[in-house]
Amino acid sequence: MSRKRIVVTGMGIVSSFGSDVDYFYQQLLSGVSGIVPIAGFPCGDWPTRIAGSVRNFDSGEYMEKKQARRVDPFIRYAMVAGKKALEHGNLGADALAKLNKSRCGIVIGSGMGGMSVFHDGVETLLTKSYKRLTPFFVPYIITNMAGALLAIDVGFMGPNFSISTACATSNYSIHAAAEQIFQGKADLMLCGGAEAPITPIGLAGFVAIKALSTRNDEPAKASRPWDRSRDGFVMGEGAGVLLLETLEHAQKRGAPIYAEYLGGAVNCDAYHMTDPREDGEGVAQCIEDALNAAGVSKESVNYINAHATATLAGDLCEINAIRKVFGSQTKKIKINSTKSMIGHCLGAAGGLEAVATIQAIRTGMIHPTVNLEDPEPALGDLDAVPGIAKPLKVEVALSNSFGFGGHNSTLVFAPYIP
Repeated sequence: MSRKRIVVTGMGIVSSFGSDVDYFYQQLLSGVSGIVPIAGFPCGDWPTRIAGSVRNFDSGEYMEKKQARRVDPFIRYAMVAGKKALEHGNLGADALAKLNKSRCGIVIGSGMGGMSVFHDGVETLLTKSYKRLTPFFVPYIITNMAGALLAIDVGFMGPNFSISTACATSNYSIHAAAEQIFQGKADLMLCGGAEAPITPIGLAGFVAIKALSTRNDEPAKASRPWDRSRDGFVMGEGAGVLLLETLEHAQKRGAPIYAEYLGGAVNCDAYHMTDPREDGEGVAQCIEDALNAAGVSKESVNYINAHATATLAGDLCEINAIRKVFGSQTKKIKINSTKSMIGHCLGAAGGLEAVATIQAIRTGMIHPTVNLEDPEPALGDLDAVPGIAKPLKVEVALSNSFGFGGHNSTLVFAPYIP
């Protein structure tokens, strides 16, 4: 029996470019950088003082005001992105009421969870007393609460869980949500990731492992994937959520269809806590598995939204893997790095990049990789779209995400063809 087709019928984001999907992609196509000096806390003497921060964020009517003030920002981001994905999929209040909500679920993860609530709670414990700790401390730091609170608001009673696989979290969540649909356990799923790590403890943690760029005087030029002068990644934050549903379910309710999800894969390098395998073997196998799951040939792939964080080892590992899989086909493949403009949004990165990938399919335009001025020779004939957006009729697109612990993930999207 052939499995059901899954289509993308909605997208929602919170990003350094705001919360509108079309504006987000317009900024990416224009090569604008969302990297700015950190303003949320004093860090004037820190080695890294820049990030892809979400600025002037207001959850508006998407959350009850008192709850919005209490919850961790990662939950606010997920709630807004999730509800915007429903809106984008023409699921307003009346349409939501008509759904069989026992067959609607949510898989939204976070790599780090409620960092602000955790930081404030520990400070209260150390400087005041355990008696002063908020009773919301545990609920608002755990990674599953974003999806849980979203389900409470919209009434989705189907599969609901979170995944935390560091920077691969969103892709793992999208893959897992799609599997629930493929297995017949749900008709519709909200899925993706949210992250709000730009806090003193979040920044300090990455400073301690010397993973971040220190190009503080030129924030817009700090994130430099594949450039030989790259000196580490730039932290970002936000949320990216997709609305997935069976083609049959989407057609029955007259939903907009933005792309088709063909399949995906996840695996592990089983190699090192933070470093990828230099030969890219684990990543290559993940890409192969994703193509097999999607039932598409290597020859049909012509676009890859790469993980490409601007770390010394990670950028080349992915290139090595792409070469292993595609061989001489690389000359027809365009790759790019969304992180060159919005930074590395950790557990939310794959969600935001899935949106960018689907927007490329919709618009026929591939956004540039900015700051790629002195490319690594390893890029060879791979077109990384340096500097200026390019037109491309996407046939099959991959979106890659990798995380600490050796977690690899690849998603496969394509234009919807009836």
